[in-house]
This record gives sequence, C-alpha cells and structure tokens, in this order.
Amino acid sequence: MKKNRAWQRMLSGRRLDLLDPTPLDIEVEDIAHGLSFVARWNGQTNGNFPYSVAEHSLLVEQIYSKSFKNPEKKWCLAALLHDAPEYVIGDMISPVKSAIGSGYQSLENRLSSAINLRFGLPTKIPDKIKKQIKKADKISAWIEAIQIAGFSKNEADKLFGGVDTKEIDRFSIRLRPPIEVRENYISRFNELII
Repeated sequence: MKKNRAWQRMLSGRRLDLLDPTPLDIEVEDIAHGLSFVARWNGQTNGNFPYSVAEHSLLVEQIYSKSFKNPEKKWCLAALLHDAPEYVIGDMISPVKSAIGSGYQSLENRLSSAINLRFGLPTKIPDKIKKQIKKADKISAWIEAIQIAGFSKNEADKLFGGVDTKEIDRFSIRLRPPIEVRENYISRFNELII
C-alpha cells in the first residue's frame, strides 16, 4: 500500500514532516515567507493587500511588548511565533477550528513544539506567559475586527471582550506588500532571538 506524503518542501530546501516535525527542518525565513502570504479573516478585510498572519504576529508581539515593563526577550519571541505553525497549515477561523476538533489542535501543537525548540524556547510555554500572549492576541483581533474587517464595536466586544480604547489608540494597522511584512518579521525575529 502506498504511503501518503506528509511533508512539505520549503523554499529553503528543507522538507518539513507535518506529522512528525523536527526542529532541524525549520527556518525563520520559511516561516516569515509563508505567514506573509497567509491571509487572516479568510481574506475578508479592507485594503489593497491581505492582512497576513505575519502582520498579525508583529502586532501581537508589539502589544505584548508594550503591555509589560521590561518583558523578557524570549517571551516577546514566543509572542511573535505564537501563530508560526500556520506557515504550513494555514489560518483557520475559530469556528472552523472548533468544528475540526482535536486533530487540528494536535497537529498545531506538534508544529509549535518543534518551532519553539528550534529557536530556544520551551516546547510548552508557561501558562502565565501563554495567557498574557493570548490577551495580546485578543486585543489584536479586536483591533483588526474594527479597523479592517468591518465589525462594529459591539460585535468585537462580544467576540473578543471589551478593550480599553486608550490602549488601542497606540496601535494601528497599515496594510503592506507581503515582501515588506516578511522583511519586518525577520528583522524583528533577529532583534529577539537569544
């Protein structure tokens, strides 16, 4: 019986086994490239460029970094990489993830662990840090919903929780070409890598 292929060839030349990923086959350039072409909100955003997962990740890291006094670089890096598995498995909106169930979450967790190992982070991010990153992620989603996805404030509040508008005034979304986002992602990664 023929075995199904479970690996993805990356532009770096690496072959990443999606079912059993190894840190040796992960490169930040592949992550940045892939994420810069993956559209958030299933592409249902205003503007001339899609709002990419790379751009979202940069915003989450920025929110996380500005939310705490002198955050450790490794946790800022964890915030930047929080959606990194999506460079090979894509971005699915939460309702679809829920419908798919534990299989998607298991795949995402294996990829996250390999990515974290590759870049010197623990395979399991401490719960306290994970909650802080999730809070930054929700703030980012709220900002995105209001600024580019056509949601009303009431809709965004219901889905993502209320956000202090004084806090979010510091953050705005500027849609840009994927190459620019990719370069910015790699640059920020290089500032944070230990």
